[in-house]
Amino acid sequence: MRHGKKFNHLGRKTAHRKAMLSNMASSLLLHKRINTTVEKAKALRVYVEPILTRAKTDSTHSRREVFKHLQNKDIVTELFRDIAPKIADRPGGYTRIIRLGNRLGDNAEMCMIELVDFNELYTNEGTKKNTRRSRRGGAKKTEDNVSTEETTAEVVEEATEAKTEATAEVIEEATTTAEVPATEDPTSEALDADDTEKI
Repeated sequence: MRHGKKFNHLGRKTAHRKAMLSNMASSLLLHKRINTTVEKAKALRVYVEPILTRAKTDSTHSRREVFKHLQNKDIVTELFRDIAPKIADRPGGYTRIIRLGNRLGDNAEMCMIELVDFNELYTNEGTKKNTRRSRRGGAKKTEDNVSTEETTAEVVEEATEAKTEATAEVIEEATTTAEVPATEDPTSEALDADDTEKI
């Protein structure tokens, strides 16, 4: 019977449970996703989402409140610098739990908990938006478009000409240095003459 069981104790005493959730929250914020059991992930979601909500307002008080839960300055800095701007527009629901099946040893139900805004597969930031084309007058070019295409073509031609000229100069320098025979140092000749005079 559950009789007022409001949350899962995870088979641990209070201090152990708080330390474990703090460490898991730090790992989640550092790596953006972690693998754990479903029950721990559900407890972690309840623990970390208020922290993320607190991180939206960057003030000394909110930094101290977040540090009270995470106990790691580097993680707090990364949270306010990198994570908070990405989640600023989201009104909650910062984490996602994806079930992965059962663990081989004890058949525990495993999952991956991740930050929603840091998964490129599910977010639309990486995808290119397709523009809708109209059937009317799509093939006509305006004078502005023609002029911009001409100027870009001229810039490309100038760049290729400059590149070919630079490569030609480099080739000329290489051939001229290769053609000049290596002469002996005049100081060494003077030393040889002095040696012969002494003998």
